[in-house]
Amino acid sequence: MSLVGLLAGAEPRASGFAIAIPEDWHQGRTAYGGFSSALALSAAQSVLGRAGDMPPPLRSAQVSMIAPLYGKVEVRARLLRRGRNVIWIAAEIAREGEVGLIASFAFMGPVESGLHLNDRPSPADLVPFDAARGFVNERGPAFQRNHFDIRFAQPRGEGRRPEMCWWVRARERECLDPMTELLLCADALPPGVMGLLTPATPVSTMQWQCNLLTSAPVTRDGWWLLRSAGDYAENGCSSQRMAIWNTDGEPMMAGMQSIALFG
Repeated sequence: MSLVGLLAGAEPRASGFAIAIPEDWHQGRTAYGGFSSALALSAAQSVLGRAGDMPPPLRSAQVSMIAPLYGKVEVRARLLRRGRNVIWIAAEIAREGEVGLIASFAFMGPVESGLHLNDRPSPADLVPFDAARGFVNERGPAFQRNHFDIRFAQPRGEGRRPEMCWWVRARERECLDPMTELLLCADALPPGVMGLLTPATPVSTMQWQCNLLTSAPVTRDGWWLLRSAGDYAENGCSSQRMAIWNTDGEPMMAGMQSIALFG
């Protein structure tokens, strides 16, 4: 079932909603991180909606992925602070009373500023999305096979690199909030260092920081360019830089992730 369909059938709760996570949204024994983060964002946006005014756009998110989430879960959100410019909302997802995800969202409208800086160019050897070769990873996680279209975004290089770069599109995106769609897609890549590991090596995201570089994400035909590049791996911990552009090469999101490597 699509994320939109699941949210439409969610059971209301005092501070959020309850939902059953289908197995086709799984990544290993837990829900795919982008799906869980999108659930948390939906709960946070509901808090803004109950305030009765037009909510400002999401500008930053910090997500901690603490424990496996599967089966029936409860998604809760609460207002932390409504400042003059920024609204902070905390959200969490729990299964059987145990918290599996905590998220902090910062919503902020535009303010006047004399500083203008945009230094996030897309990869130089990029294959345009309409010329890129699609593929289905039959041995990949369930969520990839069932909910996303994927195309290679860079030509195959010599040797192995700690980097992934794909075009990604959510198949069921109609009626989906643009920010939620972007967050849903944003974690669809394997970790950048996966190309240096054996396919059977278990990995797990611990922390994920996302900064929105636009107040209104938009692209052509639902395609987003995702890049993850590992720049550190030691003692079972890897750090990677992440970025998303639209089909016109405009930066949409910048991020960083901390990943546990079990091998």
